[in-house]
Amino acid sequence: MPERRPFVRLPTDVYPVNYGLCLKPDLIDFTFEGKLEALVEVTQGTNQIVMNCADIDILTASFVPDGAEEINATGFNYQNEDEKVTLSFPSSLQKGSGTLKIDFVGELNDKMKGFYRSKYTTPAGEVRYAAVTQFEATDARRAFPCWDEPAIKATFDITLIVPKDRVALSNMNVIDQKPSPDDGNLVEVTFATTPVMSTYLVAFVIGEYDYVESQSSDGITVRVYTPVGKAEQGKFALEVATKTLPFYKDYFDVPYPLPKIDLIAIADFAAGAMENWGLVTYRETALLIDPKNSCSSSRQWVALVVGHELAHQWFGNLVTMEWWTHLWLNEGFASWIEYLCVDHCFPEYDIWTQFVSADYTRALDLDALDSSHPIEVNVGHPSEVDEIFDAISYSKGASVIRMLHNYIGDKDFRKGMNAYLLKFQHKNASTEDLWDCLEQASGKPIAAVMGSWTKQMGFPIIVVDQEQQGDDRILKISQKKFCASGPHDGEDCPSWMVPISICTSEDPKCTKLKVLLDRPETTITLSGVGPDQWVKINPGTVGFYRIQYSSSMLESLLPGVRDLSLPPVDRLGLQNDLFSLSRAGMINTVEVLKLMEAFINEPNYTVWSDLSCNLGVLSSLLSHTDFHEEIQEFIRDLFTPIGLTLGWDSKPGEGHLDALLRGLVLGKLGKAGHKPTLEEARRRFKDHAEGKNILPADLRSPVYLTVLKHGDSTTLDTMLKLHKQADMQEEKNRIERVLGAISAPDLIQKVLNFALSEDVRPQDTVSVIGGVAGSSKQGRKAAWKFVKDNWEELYNRYQGGFLISRLIKLTVDGFAIDKIAAEVKSFFESHPAPAAERTVQQCCENILLNAAWLKRDADDIHHYLQQRKAPPV
Repeated sequence: MPERRPFVRLPTDVYPVNYGLCLKPDLIDFTFEGKLEALVEVTQGTNQIVMNCADIDILTASFVPDGAEEINATGFNYQNEDEKVTLSFPSSLQKGSGTLKIDFVGELNDKMKGFYRSKYTTPAGEVRYAAVTQFEATDARRAFPCWDEPAIKATFDITLIVPKDRVALSNMNVIDQKPSPDDGNLVEVTFATTPVMSTYLVAFVIGEYDYVESQSSDGITVRVYTPVGKAEQGKFALEVATKTLPFYKDYFDVPYPLPKIDLIAIADFAAGAMENWGLVTYRETALLIDPKNSCSSSRQWVALVVGHELAHQWFGNLVTMEWWTHLWLNEGFASWIEYLCVDHCFPEYDIWTQFVSADYTRALDLDALDSSHPIEVNVGHPSEVDEIFDAISYSKGASVIRMLHNYIGDKDFRKGMNAYLLKFQHKNASTEDLWDCLEQASGKPIAAVMGSWTKQMGFPIIVVDQEQQGDDRILKISQKKFCASGPHDGEDCPSWMVPISICTSEDPKCTKLKVLLDRPETTITLSGVGPDQWVKINPGTVGFYRIQYSSSMLESLLPGVRDLSLPPVDRLGLQNDLFSLSRAGMINTVEVLKLMEAFINEPNYTVWSDLSCNLGVLSSLLSHTDFHEEIQEFIRDLFTPIGLTLGWDSKPGEGHLDALLRGLVLGKLGKAGHKPTLEEARRRFKDHAEGKNILPADLRSPVYLTVLKHGDSTTLDTMLKLHKQADMQEEKNRIERVLGAISAPDLIQKVLNFALSEDVRPQDTVSVIGGVAGSSKQGRKAAWKFVKDNWEELYNRYQGGFLISRLIKLTVDGFAIDKIAAEVKSFFESHPAPAAERTVQQCCENILLNAAWLKRDADDIHHYLQQRKAPPV
């Protein structure tokens, strides 16, 4: 790769105070005209102004110093590589205030970034386009020339000139609307002045929408905008948002600072959602819920995403990170508090246990790689920003904040948060600023403790051994860095400040002792713990580390899994740690299979979900062997009892988690070829497809997956027909995600071609290809070949962006052959994707780890699977 020029931030000799911005998009020709009148401050004389600008043509530019003559710019020099423009003036602009005027034109692109077009179909079936924005991280510069850095805050006065039959929205409320003097079909919509804010949070949407509206108890007008005719589907998100605003106001003890907030569903949208201040944009599947056609997991997803984006209105929008290095603070914090908020709104979701399975274990897996990165990354060039929107910034960020909250306690945590928000409101802050506020509130060494988690990558494995002395239990605890390839045995081993909690079987829910492990090893005495009690480290699975128990300690914990005396989150954590130790070669995988069989009485959805996930990894690994069928049998045996207990139909009094568990178990049994499940799925699918008996939304994914996995071309055609007929994006996505389960090579090819067709929204192509790669050995090969063959088109479609990283990860992560790692590496050397460089390294590392794991344990696993079925002698 060519060496990048060193990245330089914008000069500070001119800065904006207010942007007066008028934009006129053309929804037919996909262009827009813009007028900028920015009130600026010149801090030292200069004859040029440097701003960010990308894909925009400046027509004229001039500067009017307060009370003096207008000076026309004599040249615009675009530095495309740096996304900057330099405006040159014939004489020096003197220190003081003035107005910068720029007339420009741009294009409404189809790249889902900047000011872009989004395709939708009207209820009458006509294809039209909306104009929408996505500016984070560095794409406001595609809509208007600006100082596009988070610390350069200003106020905005926005006017949009739009067709009179369209809805026009921006961050603030409309204060004036009048017919355009030039064209009777257009209206000029003027919005109130925003507070001081960063450019990446500015937003506007022009399109056709319906809405539902409500007031939060603290007097904020909340609206959810939906596609025309689907207002009903906005009600769930509206209810969540109106409950959430007062929750945050109370939690932070700072009121929401704008008069209104809009949440809007956008058809073509790369991310899940974006927290633009006062106008939050969402993928349709992250906002719309239809009581009849939405499944329980979709409702939960919408609740979490709404909670996440609304948290940013304070943490991110009111107080903004100083630079992208601190992005993790923004995202990690919102990814933690979204759970707090959902737990408040829906206690029946048991959402904190789900956090451990969804975020915590995912972050541990990624962070054990040599190609991970610290939470805080020095970021320069815009293409490097996209790369850190990953599981480290979000999930590890959220996990260490959860650990910190637990270490400080809720009361002091809130006190520190409030001080932080008040001190830095309308300004910018860094990670250190938050630590200072929390340190003052709690009197604990927050900066020292947290620095070890954010500034160095990875995390420790805590090794524990015990001995009994009378009524005392002596624990010897040590730490070293955990690596996916085995423990770090070197001289220069990093160490962490580890908050460690310990509980015993006397009261598994209550912490008996807390210590801060601030050195490589220590010895702890637990008094009054008899020889028959077990000891568990990290109750609640809050500390961000893995644990290796001595075999005697592990033995004593296993009955607590069987008799459920260990709480669900601890059963989950124990199993997940062991699974990960087996991949790292520190224990034999057979030990984990034995542990998995102890979960026979398990009632908890999240525990099953994590177990299922790990079995999926194992099943995918063993698809490279000739005994893949035997692991399917193991899965069938493990899931059959719980499947029988649950049955197919929901029973009176069941809740959200029962619905999730039923879908999970039936899908697992169906995919693994459990005969009775397959037959029932086929029967119900036939009735569903013929319109006789529509499947409840919660059963659709498992049924679709099961019939496709064991289906033929007729099954696939039926699914594609259901896809075409589906009115809801959620149903289309549900089908797209499972199509890859089909087994025949020619049909796999058909699914891959479908992924790039007009019928799949550009942001969803990734999950179709990913579904093929994740379903079978054949699928994996075919998907990787398909990505290579269609690389130009795919890369062009996602240009940089984090979707390209996701595509690569989903396609190649499952391989387990050394030579494929080399192939992946060389492909991306000749087809560079700067925003995905780190992802490519991580995938290659994972492939090599899988290959080593397979070599090491395959024979033992095979032997175990055979002998567990052998008749007793």
